[in-house]
Amino acid sequence: VLIMTDGYQQIVHREVEISAAGGLRIEKKDGLEETAGNEKIKITKEDTGFQNGKIRIQAIDGGEITVSSIRRGYGNPSYAGTLDLYATSEGVVMVNELPLENYLCKVVPSEMPASYQKEALKAQAICARSYAYRQIMDYAYPEYQAHVNDSTDYQVYNNSASQQAATEAVQETAGKVLKYNGNIITAYYYSTSCGKTTTMAAWGTKEKAENAYLQSVEVKDQTGDYERNLPWYRWTVDVTAARLSTILYKNTGKDVGSIRKIYISKRGPGKVALELKVKGDKGNLTVKTENKIRSALAGDYDIRKQDGSKVKFRTLLPSAFITITKKKSQIHIRGGGFGHGIGMSQTGANEMAKQGKTYKEILKLFYSDITVEN
Repeated sequence: VLIMTDGYQQIVHREVEISAAGGLRIEKKDGLEETAGNEKIKITKEDTGFQNGKIRIQAIDGGEITVSSIRRGYGNPSYAGTLDLYATSEGVVMVNELPLENYLCKVVPSEMPASYQKEALKAQAICARSYAYRQIMDYAYPEYQAHVNDSTDYQVYNNSASQQAATEAVQETAGKVLKYNGNIITAYYYSTSCGKTTTMAAWGTKEKAENAYLQSVEVKDQTGDYERNLPWYRWTVDVTAARLSTILYKNTGKDVGSIRKIYISKRGPGKVALELKVKGDKGNLTVKTENKIRSALAGDYDIRKQDGSKVKFRTLLPSAFITITKKKSQIHIRGGGFGHGIGMSQTGANEMAKQGKTYKEILKLFYSDITVEN
């Protein structure tokens, strides 16, 4: 796992400061060095110990290595396994190598609140494990022998400390993965559904036999949508046409001028927006795929959740399950859910677990015709 800098901004660290409660064993060009317990050391690209560009570090007692030069959601993170440091012209690249099950113990609480129901956490553990196994088949960073990084580019790792409930969910599902037609699936997941999920079509990817486990499904039982009472189930935005025109220009580089018409011109499974059209007095704009539509419409304005609370999302609209209406100089966006809408809704899984559904029942709702196997 390639460990990124603060805020997951980049892959190269200016310096790396590390320690371990029982001391460190550092494998350098000239042999082994050891540090005392809790002794902090700094390593920069100028360190003479890089052997073929690499330094390997382990905790002497087999415990975790604390990296005090970066911060995560819970403070300075600590890592099981080994840290491999690589010198580059800009600084140091840090890669954490550890057993996959240990990795999952810090993915699950970083991706889903550990306060969620046990069956939801088990479903999350199996999704995360399946996703990780798919990533092991290839190196995202071959030059550093790293399969993934620790950000939302793949799965968030170690932004939250280990939590007992999440660790138990990993241990109780140890080795279990999702398969479709005998192959481990890429188990996509996201925060909250609008009552429906969508397919890979939302990303402009052709729906084919290999990803047919990702169907548009209704996230409900006989009483209604599981998430209907949650804040993100429905949300709204009100913005002036003039302001939205400025936002569109900033996000897309296209100046449409005064907006005359704005609408969703194409929808995909689950009614997700696939194409946005804007007609203005200076020109027209077409934006395709859910992610680019969410990015184009994102601005420094209030998003009102259905519980009345307000938040701002400057870089991405909560979801592309939206309708847009223009009335005179005002534009109203009504949306549902939070995230891309493909695969498992995490709050949906939690609401299902509250209703007594098992992790297998949860997974079989969100991923069509899959099996849970070791």
